[in-house]
Amino acid sequence: MSELDVKQVEAVAVLTLDRPKRRNAIGAEVISDLAQVLARLDADASVHAIVLTGTAPGFCAGSDLKELAGTDLAGMMAHEAHTAAVARSIALMSTPVVAAVDGFALGGGFVLAISCDVVVSSAAARWHLPEVTIGWIPPWGLQTVVARVGPVAARRLTWGAEAFDGREAHRLGIADYLVAEGESVLEAALGHAGRLAALPPPAVASTKQFFAPMAAGAGEAADAWANRLFAGDCAHPVAKATLARFGVKS
Repeated sequence: MSELDVKQVEAVAVLTLDRPKRRNAIGAEVISDLAQVLARLDADASVHAIVLTGTAPGFCAGSDLKELAGTDLAGMMAHEAHTAAVARSIALMSTPVVAAVDGFALGGGFVLAISCDVVVSSAAARWHLPEVTIGWIPPWGLQTVVARVGPVAARRLTWGAEAFDGREAHRLGIADYLVAEGESVLEAALGHAGRLAALPPPAVASTKQFFAPMAAGAGEAADAWANRLFAGDCAHPVAKATLARFGVKS
């Protein structure tokens, strides 16, 4: 698990996506390892909260299309479905997860961040769902966007006509806490995680379980539908051109 770094600070585990050369993009091995580590930490009685972050230059750039080069559309759909399941699993964990977003959160990285229970963002962080601009609907996680900002704003953000910064993310409700430029996002996230870790774990877990259906909604069905729409979009010339640039067989 060389591309995931795990450290523990008292009762808080810090889980870092560590693929700086790939902008912490989500590849097949990374998402499989992330699933295993999250499950292990959730079962560890010494861990009362988790911080999920990324090595500079940013949190996560979304799916690693270059890694998926040489695969076909069915392979891409399977990868996205697996990523979706891992992101959805965060809401079902007993342990609270805090996302620390600095630099950028793009595409699948955007949705992975907001799949966490609490989102801490740098004021200067770049948030963007660019999928529609390159030819397809985001293949998973849109129910999570809706849960945070409502359907009308979620539709606008999903069109992705423009990126926005952490200040706007905080105003919209995409981020729960804002960190000023020059201050440490990780330290702020550790502070919030530490406060959650200090609470009685059974009550924290019960609270997560109570709100999980409201926060996640019909996420599994929504992701399956988005995945099918994604496949249809990939037949369009704009999407085909995007996939061809990365060597993905459409």
